[in-house]
Amino acid sequence: MATTVNEQITDAVTQSNVKVVAEAPAVALGNVYQAAAHSTGIMFENAVNSQNQQNILGQASTTQGIMQIYSMDTIADAISIATMLGAS
Repeated sequence: MATTVNEQITDAVTQSNVKVVAEAPAVALGNVYQAAAHSTGIMFENAVNSQNQQNILGQASTTQGIMQIYSMDTIADAISIATMLGAS
């Protein structure tokens, strides 16, 4: 027994399917853009973190170098005083 379906219902279903199929490329491209934006954000986050680590290393090495420069005079003074006192 064949039942007939109202044409308005079949048209509505067909139009909804066409709408979904037509929107698929836009949704897919939106997902691509979102993934690219997320990846770029992570890349910048990693770059900032790396730059921060490099700054910390630079400050630590500068501090070590200055400490060595300041300690040179102290060692030279200690050696010269020991020489003057004859304790070589």
